[in-house]
Amino acid sequence: MSTPLPLIPLGRSDLRVTPICLGTMTFGQQVGEADAHALLDQALSRGINFIDTAEMYSVPARAETYGATERIIGSWFASRPGVREQVVLATKVAGPSRGMPWVRNGSRNLLPDDIVQACDDSLQRLRTDHIDLYQIHWPNRNVPTFGNLYFDPTQDREYTGIREQLEALAGLVKAGKVRHVGLSNESPWGVHEFVRLAEAHGLPRVATVQNPYALNSRALDNGLDESLYRLDVSLLAYSPLAFGALTGKYDEVGIHSEDDKPGRLSMFDSMKQQRWARPEALSTARLYNALARRHGLTPTQMALAFCYTSWRVASTIIGVTRPEQLDANIDAWGTRLSPELLAEIDAIRWQHRDPAQ
Repeated sequence: MSTPLPLIPLGRSDLRVTPICLGTMTFGQQVGEADAHALLDQALSRGINFIDTAEMYSVPARAETYGATERIIGSWFASRPGVREQVVLATKVAGPSRGMPWVRNGSRNLLPDDIVQACDDSLQRLRTDHIDLYQIHWPNRNVPTFGNLYFDPTQDREYTGIREQLEALAGLVKAGKVRHVGLSNESPWGVHEFVRLAEAHGLPRVATVQNPYALNSRALDNGLDESLYRLDVSLLAYSPLAFGALTGKYDEVGIHSEDDKPGRLSMFDSMKQQRWARPEALSTARLYNALARRHGLTPTQMALAFCYTSWRVASTIIGVTRPEQLDANIDAWGTRLSPELLAEIDAIRWQHRDPAQ
């Protein structure tokens, strides 16, 4: 039996969540409605009280599946009276268009009215009257995200400012539609500005930042971790298994496998073009996976334990498509990594610095 999950406070909010969060972006694409409901039931029965989704899910993003994940969660709530009160529900409003013309007609600016309408639409799909944690999925300004490494000031443009975004979120909080707010894919400057303006103008203070954090993607360790610590903002770590690369499933066969249970990096051509599928990211994942095995751990156990035991992480977002994956991810809770193993992990990072950043 795995170690029971404690409850962790998020930032300065009154939200208390389990240190494992069920991410749901596979629901509606890789996972059908009935199987998704079963996974949600299983997560709840295993002690998880935290569910994360987004208006743009499922992934890979397509017009046909926009909002599908929220609708599946909403039908789960509707079919199980009383369950909504047992979970902390997080969702996100998409930022400016990233090649998704079906989201606000491809607008490159997230307007205050867009935030309000997106929230209302999410509430309807989720069949609930409130969202516990409402997050901005990615910044509404020119900033390197999703594998882009460098800030380019020549790409700056006019956009809705951070204060205006906070004011729109404040209206949602005042209306009782949202309890607390958060950010995602943010930079240190962005987090500081959101906190500074909230405190200066009596607007909602962000409780969380949801950013990637995995063995082969630790850019957060180079500045953002200090910002979150000193500002008392909690990290929600996503992609701790690097889209499956840190489970070992691609070690022998690569991402072009014809396996009958393929992972998302091998299933979708669009996934083969992004950061987690870079050759250097996959080769570095193999080094970590081999290290785990030498220490008597599965790659999944070591990768998740790295996040589960980090002082930086409040809750780790796991994404699964099958019951056995969910059990394995939860069972990894309680795994401890020795100082010697952590030193070996850092030695790999020293030579192969964050290839999936």
